Amino acid sequence: MKRFSHVFIVLLMASLVLAGCATQQAVKQEVAQAVDVSNVKAGKFDAGRMWTFDWPPVDYFAQTYKFNPTKEWFEKARLASLRLPGCTASFVSEDGLVMTNHHCARGSLDAVNKEGEDLGTNGFWAPTLADERKIPNYYIDQLIVIDDVTAEVQQAFDSGATDDEKVQKRSAKMMEIQQRFAAKYRESTKDSMVFSVVTFFNGGRYSLYGYKRYTDIRMVFAPETQIAFFGGDPDNFTYPRYDVDVSFYRVYESDKPLKTTNFFKWSVEGAKEGNAVFVIGNPGTTNRLLTVSQLEFNRDYRYAYQLDFLNAMVPIYAAYIEQHPDKRMQYQTQLFGLQNSQKAIGGYLSGHKDPVIMAKKKDFEKTFRTAVMARPELATKYGMVWDEIASYQPTKSAMFYELNAYQWRGRSAYFAIAADLVDYATQMKLPEAERSPRFRGPGLARFKAGAVPASVDASLQKELLAYQLGIIGRDLSGKNPTVAGLMNGETPAVAAARLSGATIVTDKEKVSALLAGSPDDILGSADPILGFVAKNADAVSKLQKQWTDINAKEGARVQLLGKALYEVYGTTIPPDANFNLRIADGVVKGYNYNGTIAPPTTTFYGMYDRYYSHRKPDWDLPAKWLNPPPSFDMSTPLNFVSTNDIIGGNSGSAVINLNHEVVGLVFDGNIESLPGNIIFDEVVNRAVSVQSAGILEAVEDIYKADRLAKELRTSKVP
Repeated sequence: MKRFSHVFIVLLMASLVLAGCATQQAVKQEVAQAVDVSNVKAGKFDAGRMWTFDWPPVDYFAQTYKFNPTKEWFEKARLASLRLPGCTASFVSEDGLVMTNHHCARGSLDAVNKEGEDLGTNGFWAPTLADERKIPNYYIDQLIVIDDVTAEVQQAFDSGATDDEKVQKRSAKMMEIQQRFAAKYRESTKDSMVFSVVTFFNGGRYSLYGYKRYTDIRMVFAPETQIAFFGGDPDNFTYPRYDVDVSFYRVYESDKPLKTTNFFKWSVEGAKEGNAVFVIGNPGTTNRLLTVSQLEFNRDYRYAYQLDFLNAMVPIYAAYIEQHPDKRMQYQTQLFGLQNSQKAIGGYLSGHKDPVIMAKKKDFEKTFRTAVMARPELATKYGMVWDEIASYQPTKSAMFYELNAYQWRGRSAYFAIAADLVDYATQMKLPEAERSPRFRGPGLARFKAGAVPASVDASLQKELLAYQLGIIGRDLSGKNPTVAGLMNGETPAVAAARLSGATIVTDKEKVSALLAGSPDDILGSADPILGFVAKNADAVSKLQKQWTDINAKEGARVQLLGKALYEVYGTTIPPDANFNLRIADGVVKGYNYNGTIAPPTTTFYGMYDRYYSHRKPDWDLPAKWLNPPPSFDMSTPLNFVSTNDIIGGNSGSAVINLNHEVVGLVFDGNIESLPGNIIFDEVVNRAVSVQSAGILEAVEDIYKADRLAKELRTSKVP
């Protein structure tokens, strides 16, 4: 999940709750194939090498790389690194120049388009400071505060009498800590600060992270999508690669470029084979510390269901764009995200289905459990946790399909709008003080103004509706008598054609009239879709509460397991990724693949070979690249692979050397890295990055962006 942002995956998972599919028995049968795993043992770095800045592995770095970083070395690395919505970035000059990926900046490019422009496709370059365009409603965060709050949060958790109360007290304490720190910094500094309590080791440790938020961000440079996403979806999550996936922002304060001493200098030479390199970034989510029973649930339900969803969505959007080329700009990024997620989730599932990987997870769990049981004080507190967590999985499995069929949002606009209207009507029956912020004060006005999208693509939404009706018919028929009336004995496609023509939920005037009337008009509506959602509101609420309750029980046990993990292993094992700053070590190194050897570095020669060999749209070159100037050196290193541990959210992370110099920019992982969601395997896992030398060569000789090139070389605005 490196190609597109962590945010997309979070939204996807939210729309699907937790996932499963009609083929779970087939999945189990595949996993059960005869494989001799009796001697498989867990590896030293199965949990990865995404180290936190709370507990940097100084001794390990010294032993592995003969490198003894100081406290100041880590502090500079932390302060030079940044977090964007869904991605990572870093300062690369003393004048607030920020480097990230093109695919992380795609939304920003769209946001600064002027009439008639398509900067996401055609690229952008600001020849002067005055030409740098301010991005509306955008921000960049810099981690400047780290404080251990473990004792406070765990004490609050332990004070609860029931599992549900423990979880609630923990959440309340985390919110109280965030608010307390926010108030403290409002009084002592003028900086715009945001705070969050970060969970490590599933509750074994907690830290308060405080970010300085910059809100005046301006676009400086981005190449064309075609060269940033060279090879398109076929090359995504593969290597060798030939992408110039880079963009540059600038942070401003008081309408001037930010002055900072915390930035990474630019390496003109880049990375070479065997070099020790460090990725500083914000990896999104890993599940390496889950129990085996939780992994098996994810295998048989969560990821299998998500993959089925994506396998349905990709052809729907691809066909729509093919039939409506005028809509390509509107939906292409969404299709890229779906295709990216399709590969990512497929890779996650393959890891869960791999008998060797699962054998390693079982061996780690056995070793961990044995260590707990060998210490009486730990055995008393934690000895039954694994069995208790396992006991919840059948209950979750039994309600899983029904729960997901009731997920009205994230599929068709018809059900999403209907669900919003039912929520509105239900909330409006409450006193205003008891309503959610969305339905009181300014939030209510915004909801009414945007209850119906400005435009709805009827043909696309009809296809999405047919898919959603298929899920409802498959997973609710026989359990819910109102489904028969909705489907009327028709196929999903026929029912979608009928319902899309009969419903009023996409008619702005009629919806506005409903909103102006009584909430009972909505809850008692005869509209076929709105009425169906309203009739099932109580059933959905009841099912969601059951799901919340079982997850509260599981969450309470997971917290105990996290405490046990920390007591046994301390920080020798890094915690799972959670989209907060980490430092991952590695070396520049190729690997064996497809019967041959992947080189550690590619060059522009390879890019042109791909263009001339394929002669297909995914490998087309932008006009600027077709006839490069004589000064352009095609032997310049372009992309490279390294053994650093990354996951979605690391997009845009700087790859630095021992001297805090940028040698690369992470933009992807190889296909072999996708099981890294649950296990790290240095033999084949690789981070894929753009070489700093290749970026500079493109900026100078293809784009003639002299001002930017000079700033990269000198670390200051020329």
